[in-house]
Amino acid sequence: MSQERLAEILGVTFQQVQKYEKGINRVAASRLFELATALEVGVGYFFEGLAPEGSGIVAEEESAVFDAIASPEGLQLVTLFAAIKNPRLRRRVVELVRVIVEDSDHDEANAGAVS
Repeated sequence: MSQERLAEILGVTFQQVQKYEKGINRVAASRLFELATALEVGVGYFFEGLAPEGSGIVAEEESAVFDAIASPEGLQLVTLFAAIKNPRLRRRVVELVRVIVEDSDHDEANAGAVS
C-alpha cells in the first residue's frame, strides 16, 4: 500500500505518514489501532521481532497494554482515560478499576467453593 493511500484512509497527509514511518512523530495508541486496521494486521504486528528489554515484569506489563488496546473496548477505555486531565480523578479511576478486578477475582474464587 502506498503512503498516499494509507494517508487517505487515515485522514492525514502523506507527509504525516512519512513522519510516523521515520519515527519523527509519535504514534498514539488510537492511531496505531487505525494503522493496523488499514493494513489488515494486528497491533502486535508492529512489535514483532522486538526483544523486550528489562525484567520479565516489564514484558508482562507491556503485553497487558498491547492486549488491552487490541480490543475495541480497551482502546476506547485508554482513549477516554487519556482525556481525563485531573490527576486526582485519574488516580480514582485507576483505584475503581483495581477494586472491580479484585472483586471479580474474589467472586471467581468463591464460585468454585459454592456448590
